[in-house]
Amino acid sequence: MAKNKLGSHTFHPGQPVYISTWAAVGGKKEAEGPLGHGFDIRSMDTRFGEKTWEQAEKKMQQLALYKLLDKARLHANDIDLVFSGDLLNQCIGSSFTLRNTGIPHLGLYGACSTMAQSLLLAAMAVGGGYADRVVAMTSSHFAGSERQYRFPLGYGGQRTPTAQWTVTGSGAALVTAERSSVVIESATVGTVTDLGITDANNMGAAMAPAAFHTIRTHLEDTKTTPNDYDLIVTGDLGTIGVEALMGLCREDGIAIGGKLTDCGNLIYDPIRQDVHAGGSGCGCSAVVLCSELLNKLQAGKLKKILFCGTGALLSPTSTQQSLPIPGICHVIALEMGG
Repeated sequence: MAKNKLGSHTFHPGQPVYISTWAAVGGKKEAEGPLGHGFDIRSMDTRFGEKTWEQAEKKMQQLALYKLLDKARLHANDIDLVFSGDLLNQCIGSSFTLRNTGIPHLGLYGACSTMAQSLLLAAMAVGGGYADRVVAMTSSHFAGSERQYRFPLGYGGQRTPTAQWTVTGSGAALVTAERSSVVIESATVGTVTDLGITDANNMGAAMAPAAFHTIRTHLEDTKTTPNDYDLIVTGDLGTIGVEALMGLCREDGIAIGGKLTDCGNLIYDPIRQDVHAGGSGCGCSAVVLCSELLNKLQAGKLKKILFCGTGALLSPTSTQQSLPIPGICHVIALEMGG
């Protein structure tokens, strides 16, 4: 039997695993939001000095990676492995970031759950003794995502009330066995859940069932309740998805209401910034985690949280063929370290 497995879908790393350092990069709209003060790098230029949106996303990841290394007082050759991904076709934001760096790279695609997915795999690699220092990283860009998944901005398409705003940002976290301020206590791998949602402008509703399933599984596997955590933070369900998740939890008898928040609802000001149903994108949970959440864990303002990365596993082709949108959610239990 797997010695580090808990219940059906959860594992603990096998040895203490920590997040020692982190860095967050935000675009103009994100920097102007309520969490902007906590970003390591803020840019008023949405192209980050590059010629295209896609190159701008690569630049964001580069900035996050090298800011992380600077804060950790490390060099690229000190990193054993990078798990990273993004929303661009073939994850070129990540691969272009890491070309010629000499850092071993495993590219990921988990849609907007990629930050949680990369942290989960990094914890496995370090906890299993396969690596000493692993970087988990991801990014997204509003304009690049709109062009790929919906319409180019120049088209001037109307956004529906259920639509969310893809975050322009990148987050990177260093996972290590060296004792530090934040502990990865356990993680639950999600399953692909599909309840038949086909509207690409309502991804919160598509992801909510997956979030419900993985959160419930984590609580069952670890024999905990929502009251054992200061916060249960979903990645980018937005206002619509959070409402759906709370409804599913009520039906199942899980009292999650007072603990639940969402990165997509935290990163923008709903009054000053018109983002309709909230933020989304790989960068949404990555930027919030690598600024607000980890900073508060380090400072002792939070003691224990569930970080629940949510992803809508659609593609332009599946959307054009009116196929349902599968969702996934991975859960990471984070605690204040000693």
